[in-house]
Amino acid sequence: MEETAADVIKRDGLGKFPDNLEYQSGFTNDFSSEAIAGALPRGQNSPLFCPFGLYAEQISGTSFTSPRKLNQRSWLYRIKPSVTHEPFWPREPSHKKLVSEFDRSNTVANPTRLRWKPVDIPELPIDFIDGLYTICGAGSSFLRHGYAIHMYTANKSMDNCAFCNADGDFLVVPQQGRLWITTECGRLQVSPGEIVVLPQGFRFVVDLPDGPSRGYVAEVFGTHFQLPDLGPIGANGLAASRHFLAPTAWFEEVPRPGFTIVQKFGGELFTARQDFSPFNVVAWHGNYVPYKYDLSKFCPYNTVLVDHGDPSINTVLTAPTDKPGVALLDFVIFPPRWLVAEHTFRPPYYHRNCMSEFMGLIHGGYEAKADGFLPGGASLHSCMTPHGPDTKTYEATIAHGNEAGPHRITDTMAFMFESCLMPRTCPWALDSPFRDHDYYQCWIGLKSHFSHDKKEAKTNALRNGLDETGSELQSHSG
Repeated sequence: MEETAADVIKRDGLGKFPDNLEYQSGFTNDFSSEAIAGALPRGQNSPLFCPFGLYAEQISGTSFTSPRKLNQRSWLYRIKPSVTHEPFWPREPSHKKLVSEFDRSNTVANPTRLRWKPVDIPELPIDFIDGLYTICGAGSSFLRHGYAIHMYTANKSMDNCAFCNADGDFLVVPQQGRLWITTECGRLQVSPGEIVVLPQGFRFVVDLPDGPSRGYVAEVFGTHFQLPDLGPIGANGLAASRHFLAPTAWFEEVPRPGFTIVQKFGGELFTARQDFSPFNVVAWHGNYVPYKYDLSKFCPYNTVLVDHGDPSINTVLTAPTDKPGVALLDFVIFPPRWLVAEHTFRPPYYHRNCMSEFMGLIHGGYEAKADGFLPGGASLHSCMTPHGPDTKTYEATIAHGNEAGPHRITDTMAFMFESCLMPRTCPWALDSPFRDHDYYQCWIGLKSHFSHDKKEAKTNALRNGLDETGSELQSHSG
């Protein structure tokens, strides 16, 4: 008996990805893609009769009247429209660890510096949806302003269901295990060291080709991620538009009895059943689309003379607020790079910040923490809470003095989610067995180096290339 397409999907799952997936290059480009030549209508978006008897359906990521430079929407041409499903009902059992309304009823205000060790991946089967849990956040998905930071642990692919986030955009940072993500626009393979953005409203499935998987997720409400302005850097640098990759059209036409759409709405999960796959889009065009980015392609900038640059110089993507220069959420990375600053304390400086900083580590180590901050772990430094290099890092840096010479940081990829909103932390994050309650100890060993001795002050100035008045020493030859 000949094997049908439905038999193949039942045997191999949606996530049977080819080794050579094709992508389209660009950031918020007006893309177009056809799985069958001629499937896109010519000359208009919604003709009376679409090619091949397809339905035309628009998905809007911004209001109709948003300025053209900010307007995001795509047209999907599909075998059956997405409206063809049963009513939504609250998902049973309910998910107890997803939050999108941050207030005193469900989260805690806590300025303490927090750090978590890597969370173990459960032995019992768990997919991306049930393995997703909120750490902290602020604002409200209902009021369309705010963010949430989640983490996930999973060990099995999603089965006969798709996830849809009505609350906001997901920025997913896998730390362990590849993700094979099927979306209505096509398929994306996302490996550790890459990120993927899944915009609000798109339906998607996460398959796990490597088995156990772990990672981080930032979610923004009421806005979308943009590339940061480059200002005096010029026309090039940081994350280049051409390195962002969008999928090409792919579809399946098979019956899927009992297929479930799981929709996150106000932080709660709802389910609706339908008898077909939502991945039946034969062609599409527009600028509202899932995309991925390889962090190794980032072009970092750094100090070449003195002082440590602000971390904003490493911003990959930003979700802006209405206030210029103030981010609802920035995604910042700390990639391999050269450190060459002269008579400068090269690790990140000690800091109190009006922004709040959540950090994660994909692989390697982090330059400001000699130990304790591990791949798969996380830390949270909230608004105006002091933070900076630990004792070991400080002492090792001082011991090198000005003889350190150029140094290349290798085998690392740390990142930061930074927001202007003060986070509230979920109780299960505070009570987690993976919380490092001794985190504060990494700074306790910092001792005073203060001295009133003028001779010693002169010696320190000379170490920094200055004379006793604070002026730079000039070198003369011949």
